[in-house]
Amino acid sequence: MSNTSAPLLGAVEAGGTKINCAVGHHGAAPLRALQLPTTTPAATLDAIVGFFREAESLHGSVAAFGVATFGPVELDEASPQWGRLLATPKPGWSGADMAGPLLRQFGRPVAVDTDVNAAAIAEARHARGGALDSLTYVTVGTGIGGGAVVGGRTIRGLLHSEMGHVAISRAASDQHFAGVCPFHGACAEGFASGPAIVRRWGKRLSELPDDHEAWPLLGDYLGQLVATILLVLSSRRVRTGR
Repeated sequence: MSNTSAPLLGAVEAGGTKINCAVGHHGAAPLRALQLPTTTPAATLDAIVGFFREAESLHGSVAAFGVATFGPVELDEASPQWGRLLATPKPGWSGADMAGPLLRQFGRPVAVDTDVNAAAIAEARHARGGALDSLTYVTVGTGIGGGAVVGGRTIRGLLHSEMGHVAISRAASDQHFAGVCPFHGACAEGFASGPAIVRRWGKRLSELPDDHEAWPLLGDYLGQLVATILLVLSSRRVRTGR
């Protein structure tokens, strides 16, 4: 059992490749953590519940859970689909219930947000120089996503933010690449994500030389995305991650 009176919290970071789970107290290092592969929804969610069952047997009851997940995910708590993934390119995961197994097993509060929104709120609250009331976090990898904090809270409404699908103006030297986004083609994700780089040049960005044409072109496209974010949200800071 933990020797602290602070509430014990459970955290899940759900990605398309791997899941990170942790138990601990606010502001302290995790008491217990686990990384597991993202396989099928049934097997993966059962493993998450099993981790927290074992953690409770060692450290006591978890007071509340936070789930930061890949998406798209329904964040409207009034919706019967709250906490479920919507149509996602991750095979077999559309409709997966990310909150239900924890609610049914433990009967404690569960908060759900996107992985990028969770990163944004963490970056805003723990920013160098003090907490910020507005910040946008952009991740560039297999896809491009963004989460935003305005007034100290993450943005959610009709949808959660899908910043990777912001339209991008083609460079004059780049008139023939169609883009890899199956929905828009010419969006930030379609032009500047990891798969777009491999499709265009046959290698990952880290494998290309410093003087390769990819660097200024991707700088242009990602710069347009950041400029759009600043013009629309007026974020005090834009952070990036991979």
